[in-house]
Amino acid sequence: MADGKKLIQILLILIGILLNNCLSIAMEKPYHHLPDGTFRNPEGSPVRSKDIKFSYRTFIKEKKKIDITVPKDHVIDKKIVKENLEKFKDDDYIAWIGHATFLIKLGETTIITDPVFSKNAGPLIFGPKRYVEPALQLKEIPKTDVFLLTHNHYDHQDMSTIRGFPYKDAKVLLPLKLGKYFQRYKDVNEMDWYDEIKINNDLKITLLPAVHWSKRSLTDMNKTLWGNFLIEYKNKKILFACDTGYGNIYKDLGKKYGPIDLTMINIGAYDFRPMFEKSIYHTTPEEALKVAQDLRSKKVLGTHWGTFVLSLEPIMEPPVRFKASAEKYGFKKEDAIIYKIGEFGSFKKLLDYN
Repeated sequence: MADGKKLIQILLILIGILLNNCLSIAMEKPYHHLPDGTFRNPEGSPVRSKDIKFSYRTFIKEKKKIDITVPKDHVIDKKIVKENLEKFKDDDYIAWIGHATFLIKLGETTIITDPVFSKNAGPLIFGPKRYVEPALQLKEIPKTDVFLLTHNHYDHQDMSTIRGFPYKDAKVLLPLKLGKYFQRYKDVNEMDWYDEIKINNDLKITLLPAVHWSKRSLTDMNKTLWGNFLIEYKNKKILFACDTGYGNIYKDLGKKYGPIDLTMINIGAYDFRPMFEKSIYHTTPEEALKVAQDLRSKKVLGTHWGTFVLSLEPIMEPPVRFKASAEKYGFKKEDAIIYKIGEFGSFKKLLDYN
């Protein structure tokens, strides 16, 4: 009888250990979730050196030296933009509004990415001013069904645009803890990395990791998540990158999700000399091509340039370096794509489908 009781006690202890282990596994958070509720980049991502010092005074001094004369061929005439909006209304298209703002129409669904229509990228009247107007004004954009927001920096999350956005019935997809900014919207979906949302039978969108950070004030460093969006339409894949630096995560994503048909990725805001050589959170044009190569992308389109002065490279340098380095990373020059602000392109031609 004593042996029986001892056996039951041992079994109960073993069951308790097993349940405790199962509970620990269930409660274990992903690597990018920190115990204090903030977030971090994927494992193995570059880390900013503590020796790097940003000087706002130096930045403003050097910024004044930048020539912001805009070449005429950088911007499509407004009349042509409106004509193309009508011309492409029954087609699948992509149109560059400026910076990271694109209109993407796939079937009956129109998507807008990181819409910023304000005159400056900052709180109230502060922050970098646009030196190129948006291709369309906010009131001129077509009916939009999906609103994608990659992260909370002012040149991506524009509260004036969010408040004035005319289609608040659009489905909003954004990273964790950003939903609070969209209280007047009807369908707001916070997403963690690798979460998927099915828009319709032909369209699915997944939030994927990016090498970046988040901050809008002195006290909210990395309190909201950031990420890239993978847009899958029928049998085609388009990756719209958050601001991102280069990291080993892209090789992993390429193995899991590649090949990608079109990678849309930042090629500007990288040079901060003489303070430090480059940002680890924004790819250079060459690193952008390397990311696309890791993703096994067939084509790559440069974004996040030609609108605001956010760093110290010449404003027209990114596309030149991007094109010049394409072949080194396995792309034909024509497959390293640079748009003009206001340019429309047919997805059916771009990605070769009917």
